[in-house]
Amino acid sequence: MNEQTLPLKPSRSKPWNDPRVRALFFQLIAIAAVFWGGWALIDNTLANMESRGISTGFGFLDQSAGFGIIMSLIPYDATYSYGRTFWVGLLNTLLVSGMGIVAATILGFLIGVARLSSNWLIAKLALAYVEILRNIPLLLQIFFWYFAVLRNLPSPRQSVDIGGLFFLNNRGFYMPEPLAQPGFGVVTAAIVVAIVAVVIIKRWAKKRQLATGQVFPTVKVGLAVLIGVPVLAYLAAGGPLQWEIPELKGFNFGGGITLIPELAALWVALSLYTASFIAEIVRSGIMAVSKGQTEAAQALGLRSGLTLRLVVIPQAMRVIIPPLTSQYLNLVKNSSLATAIGYPDLVAVFMGTTLNQTGQAVEVVAMTMGVYLTISLLISLFMNIYNRAVALKER
Repeated sequence: MNEQTLPLKPSRSKPWNDPRVRALFFQLIAIAAVFWGGWALIDNTLANMESRGISTGFGFLDQSAGFGIIMSLIPYDATYSYGRTFWVGLLNTLLVSGMGIVAATILGFLIGVARLSSNWLIAKLALAYVEILRNIPLLLQIFFWYFAVLRNLPSPRQSVDIGGLFFLNNRGFYMPEPLAQPGFGVVTAAIVVAIVAVVIIKRWAKKRQLATGQVFPTVKVGLAVLIGVPVLAYLAAGGPLQWEIPELKGFNFGGGITLIPELAALWVALSLYTASFIAEIVRSGIMAVSKGQTEAAQALGLRSGLTLRLVVIPQAMRVIIPPLTSQYLNLVKNSSLATAIGYPDLVAVFMGTTLNQTGQAVEVVAMTMGVYLTISLLISLFMNIYNRAVALKER
């Protein structure tokens, strides 16, 4: 009688010998360790604060602040709450950051293009600008513009008078303030219509060029529409706009718009410093474009300006945008140096004065860090969207 043999079952490996099981196990341990560390840190902090009699929570935001701020974009005085100081500081941070990004971008692109100029003097001046500005610490540059330049301007009674409309002294730069009158809505509507018209004209001109090859003067026509339509609406509405001219009252000027020295010094320093880095980013982006592209454009009869604007810069943007995003993030974070000269940004008025008065360190620091994190993530998001929009698309 033949002995029957049963088929052998494949032996199953032990769980601890399975790489996937081991990887999952160690990841769970790592996550548990992170949560345990975070919980221990929070629990220890709360215990220490309770032992010192420091209350926790965000109820302090409703308490009266009791201190003034030299500049605010929204109504504010000492009777407002700490929550109001948060918004004042946040808006001041956004103001100087936005102004700095615009100025640094324009100046950086101009300097970057100038670095590649065939004119020896222009190229060397641009080189000197980059090497000097980017190799001096930003804080020293802020001190230079604030203490060595702006604080040495004449007093209000000896102000620099520019046409009887603008005044410059050691307390700020004063300029006329436009005050809208009844009927100004017509002008606002005309501005919106002009912007929409320019967008339509630009799209039509692009389709026309693709179909016929004829170039339409989009820039000239667009500027004429942007300026002409609002001006005509302004005249037709009877000039519904008045200007408040600054006047010397007592020891200082009153009325108009005031650009305080702290804001001016911080804005100039941030813009010039960041522009030196943007210039090098622009130069490297332009040099990354194949020289054959320029030669091909010149062979087609395009002038140098059109070659740069229509051929070189669009292709260079894919190289420029990622490092340019980093410079924008650096500029926003560097704006926190404002506390060194007394500009009332978020760090100065909220993490400085508010924290010292309330002692709510955890809440104040967490809110401040959350704001800078949110701003940085939003800038990265918008720049990534723009990067995808201008990226070269293969057909």
